[in-house]
Amino acid sequence: MTPARIAASGPTRLRLTARSEARPDSRRRGVAPSAAIERHAPAEDITVVDLTDAADWDERLADEPGANLYVARPWGTYKARLNWAVRRIAIRDGRGRDLAFVQVQERRLGFARFVLAQGCPVLTAAGTARAEATLRAFRDHLALGPFDLLGVNFHEFQDNEAVAALLALGFVPVVSARQHTLELDLTRDIAAIEAGLDSKWRRNLAKAQRNPDLETAILTDPDARLAAFDTFAGMYAALQARKGFSNTLDPKAFRDVAATDPRLVILEVRENGEPILVRIAHWAPARWTDFFAASNERGRATNAAALSVWTLIERAKAEGCPIYDLGGIDPAGNRGVFDFKRGISRRVVQSTPLWLYGRLPLVRSLAAGLLAQR
Repeated sequence: MTPARIAASGPTRLRLTARSEARPDSRRRGVAPSAAIERHAPAEDITVVDLTDAADWDERLADEPGANLYVARPWGTYKARLNWAVRRIAIRDGRGRDLAFVQVQERRLGFARFVLAQGCPVLTAAGTARAEATLRAFRDHLALGPFDLLGVNFHEFQDNEAVAALLALGFVPVVSARQHTLELDLTRDIAAIEAGLDSKWRRNLAKAQRNPDLETAILTDPDARLAAFDTFAGMYAALQARKGFSNTLDPKAFRDVAATDPRLVILEVRENGEPILVRIAHWAPARWTDFFAASNERGRATNAAALSVWTLIERAKAEGCPIYDLGGIDPAGNRGVFDFKRGISRRVVQSTPLWLYGRLPLVRSLAAGLLAQR
């Protein structure tokens, strides 16, 4: 299934004019001067440009600090295979400058639509300076009906100016117990990071490092990555059957995305040349995030999990990344994995929320309440 198109050929320009608003009294309402300045800047036309079929979409995003896997074309291809209608848009000002990039996913649920933006909008420097106007243009462009909902999930790539803008535009944050993770601070010396590991975790790592039969490989060749993902898929299916859990990952639909997207790091642990564990992480300049891992019996017997995580931590540190995100925690539902991750870091942080918007406050509140129970 291919991403949905807005137009058959060429960029489609939809012009939205910023509305004038009554001047707020920042002294009475506690509005920061910078916010007052933005709200009263001279009105500019804002243009929403459809770039669904633009071959250079990822190149346009390459220099943006907030760019990530979720806003990239391969992720859109994957979500389209899961029956989402996907399109990509740029929001521009009257001078033609890019303000934001958004990969829009849409699914119809009966008489209502659910629109989702993952890892975006990615605001440019110009867009950050006009965050509220930029995000208002995005929201209004969607022409939401009374029962439609818009969700924005930045997946940790959240901009402070965007948060203020979303609050001003009537979005509400939805947070559940699952939206917590552990982060490892990589700005310290690697020896200090290792010394901070739980003593049992450190012993298991040392045991794996001393094992002459084990080797790790971060794969770059597409064929090798594809083979490793197939190995992962088999191990992951066995893990699901053994532990009885479900997951939204569709390995068949994700297969070629994992093999070809450079934002995904695929590491294989081998014993005497045979793969016993595969770990997949998301690479971004600002943070590495643990995504998925699966192993066989030999992987579990040889402490391959500790070796694989530590290898990725070392690589992220070497590349100057400040944070390694351990990929979420669920102490109540999966204590074993939580304890493994807590052996690396005890720094619990709340993940970025799902920002939810609906035209009708009652619909929005009901949906937010239901989503918070997930």
